[in-house]
Amino acid sequence: MRVVVVGAGLGGVAAAVGLYRQGHQVTLYERDADLRETGTGVVIMPNGLRALEELGYDTRGRSTPARSAGLRDWRGRPLLITDAVQAQREVGSMIVADRAELHRTLRAPLPVEAVRTATPVQRLEAGVGGVAVFSGGERVDEADAVIVADGIGSRLRGQLFPGHSGLRRIGRMDLRGTLPRPAGLDVEELLAGILIDRRTGGMFGLFPIGADGLYWFTDSVLPVPVPGPKEAREQMLTLMADWHPAVPALLAATAADDVYVDPIACLAKPLPAFATGRIALLGDAAHAMTPDLGQGASQAFEDAASLAHHLSGAGPAEVTERLLRYDAQRRPRANRLMRAAERQSRLTSQTGAAAWARDALLRAIPARLATRQLAAIWRAQGPTRVDVTSREVAL
Repeated sequence: MRVVVVGAGLGGVAAAVGLYRQGHQVTLYERDADLRETGTGVVIMPNGLRALEELGYDTRGRSTPARSAGLRDWRGRPLLITDAVQAQREVGSMIVADRAELHRTLRAPLPVEAVRTATPVQRLEAGVGGVAVFSGGERVDEADAVIVADGIGSRLRGQLFPGHSGLRRIGRMDLRGTLPRPAGLDVEELLAGILIDRRTGGMFGLFPIGADGLYWFTDSVLPVPVPGPKEAREQMLTLMADWHPAVPALLAATAADDVYVDPIACLAKPLPAFATGRIALLGDAAHAMTPDLGQGASQAFEDAASLAHHLSGAGPAEVTERLLRYDAQRRPRANRLMRAAERQSRLTSQTGAAAWARDALLRAIPARLATRQLAAIWRAQGPTRVDVTSREVAL
């Protein structure tokens, strides 16, 4: 069966490789001239890692060592700490990877001739027996099935659902960076955890990446106009000057070229379907959510594994029915996560009296209960069916 995948981000590449391994004839279209992934680090939770394993990704030796994790206040004092070591022992490991390196590894099995770069897909035209693919006003391909994985700003999503309200910004900014671990700076107690500030609603998370690297992110009120990386880093240095000493030290030690700024956006409302006829949507094109559950990449991998599963052995006449099964499996969970992510964003960005009450409640939750919940939300319920987790670490 002939399958076209539009968009060569992590989710699109994972889907293309999964479908190729199922024996389908796959072509991956990418708008950029190079097949690459930009950015910093990416945290893949146990559910996402299991999806990658279903797609044939070799995870041996790649897991990130488990450690205690959870929420702390801006000075590093514990609010809610979970025993992630025990949770991962019960459920499975997670990894923190360099985005570019992970992208190269995921796409390696895909033949060079299956990839067409510098070819933005601008329109799809569904017919009785297939889907015509258009780029630059010209028909460039026809497929039995098309997977739309063209990201958060998906142009094709708007064409497939013209009445949908699209994206909306939530008024917050995500800043991300990577750097070598600075000599003499003790960050052990902060690793795999998140700091939140009840005064400003700011957030800082830190994870080990590779043998000697660190990946950090911040979440704060979005300035207007949106700053560039250097200016945004300076703003965060001012905002977080009195945080745990490691926080401003890490921000200052990160080169501006290694800092990425993203105004946080999500779908204004869930899509009514992830599949229409012979076309299915995947990843941010289908369910763009705030990063507060740390599930962006993992959900895209779940989509890819689900598509590979449902299209396994399918012929052209079965595509519509198989994609309806994909929709029925993935849409309820992903849309539920979208809503949960937005609630989590409101919770962690609170200030004033509400934030004081939140912190008091978090301190009152027994660590054993938090750890049990962490294990429960990472536990799989069968192939490509897994449960909700939280931003980078379950909160």
